[in-house]
Amino acid sequence: MSFTSIFRITPKHAMWGLFAVLVGAGVNLAGDRLMGVSLELFYGVQTFSPMWVVTLFFVPFVAGMVVSLIFGLGGKILAYFSPIIVRVYEYNLIYDHRLDLPDGVTLLPIGYWILVVILAVEAAAIGGVIGEIINKKVYGRSAKSKFHKRYQKKQNETSEKV
Repeated sequence: MSFTSIFRITPKHAMWGLFAVLVGAGVNLAGDRLMGVSLELFYGVQTFSPMWVVTLFFVPFVAGMVVSLIFGLGGKILAYFSPIIVRVYEYNLIYDHRLDLPDGVTLLPIGYWILVVILAVEAAAIGGVIGEIINKKVYGRSAKSKFHKRYQKKQNETSEKV
């Protein structure tokens, strides 16, 4: 019994999944750089600005949507990984240079940072669901031709009632 027979995943799907997650991580990292906000730093009350909120919620949302649009059906599951990759990378980068931080700026404690990661991952998950809806149209009502014959109405019956 092989890996592909158990999970029904082919190497092609695995590569597309990896590509989608890495592109989503790139979109998330580029959005962070574009906004100019580091979610891992704490400046006090002034940390929580509108740009901080956009970086926390909208950037991972867009990254999740990109992942789902690239991968297709199942992209909403892969959308969870790109913000995790970016947040761990950013935290590690700042942790390595924490002595170079200016006065009054601290690295978020790990407990608070985990809350930030959870919020970013949930925003990416919502983006993944929206991306699947846009890409594959997997949610909503089914076509009438897919219903059992018993539940299909003929054109004559519906036109007579009107």
